[in-house]
Amino acid sequence: MKKVCALVGKYFGLFAVLFLILGLVAPEQFKWVVGKFAGISVLSLLLGIIMFGMGMTLDPHDFALVLKRPRDMAIGAMAQFMIMPALAYFIAKAFNLDPALTAGVVLVGTCPGGTASNVITFMAKGDVALSVAMTSVSTVLAPVLTPFITYQLIGQQISFDPVGMFWSIIQIVIIPICIGLAVKTFFPKFAEESTSYTPAISAIAISLIIAGVIAVSRDNILKTPGTIILVVMLHNLLGYTLGFTVARIVGLSWKKAIALAIEVGMQNSGLATGLAKTHFAAMPMATVPGAIFSAWHNISGALLALIFQNYLTPKFGPKEEVK
Repeated sequence: MKKVCALVGKYFGLFAVLFLILGLVAPEQFKWVVGKFAGISVLSLLLGIIMFGMGMTLDPHDFALVLKRPRDMAIGAMAQFMIMPALAYFIAKAFNLDPALTAGVVLVGTCPGGTASNVITFMAKGDVALSVAMTSVSTVLAPVLTPFITYQLIGQQISFDPVGMFWSIIQIVIIPICIGLAVKTFFPKFAEESTSYTPAISAIAISLIIAGVIAVSRDNILKTPGTIILVVMLHNLLGYTLGFTVARIVGLSWKKAIALAIEVGMQNSGLATGLAKTHFAAMPMATVPGAIFSAWHNISGALLALIFQNYLTPKFGPKEEVK
């Protein structure tokens, strides 16, 4: 079972694409994901499971890095909540997206970094400790910054409740993470054993979310498939590029720049999908950018790690960091 779970976690990008396709070709099999079970939103439950797993991977010492490396963390947080939201807004305007897709793209941009970024940073031989700390800090800041920035960018054009979004993030993200962190603190052996399974469980949960969201929006997606896929790809790739560029401009080391680039480019798009479903319920297409981003950024992240590890770092990285 551990070997199977390891394979699922390793090839999550492929599973995400597979479930995206299944959502398109067999939509009726996955619409239950965006429904309710015993009065509870299945989508929110799946996100809670993912965040609980993330909580069990965190360590209180990760947060100590904030005090030890305040400059790095400040740069990372500013890049996270400035680059991706700005890119989302300007790309949506450039492609003249309708309000629903604009809301979805902006939500992807304003959400915190995703946990997959930590794995990709490790594969790319970047600064993993910084990546983990950045993910943790951006997630803690998300309840305030995600609704605030979203409102500033689109609140005048699209009606939604930023306070309600704040409480949604508390319920979907912060509470499950705190429970996971508590389990790791008081039941360390159980948490350590669970780490063999939680990445695969999270991968399956995200894949189901992708399939469910794609299933309920299938007809609308097929009308404009090329545009939104191109927007999502540009958003992600420009995030990597600007994240790395900003890091080097402000003097961060090569490995730190890799971590920041990946952390900025890879968003918690599953959370964006859940928030879109809850707070833009009248616009089903608002969930689509997050679903597509979930599949795409895992593929692009794996490719980026390969490029850094085998080409960019050996050729351009400082010799002491290449070693």
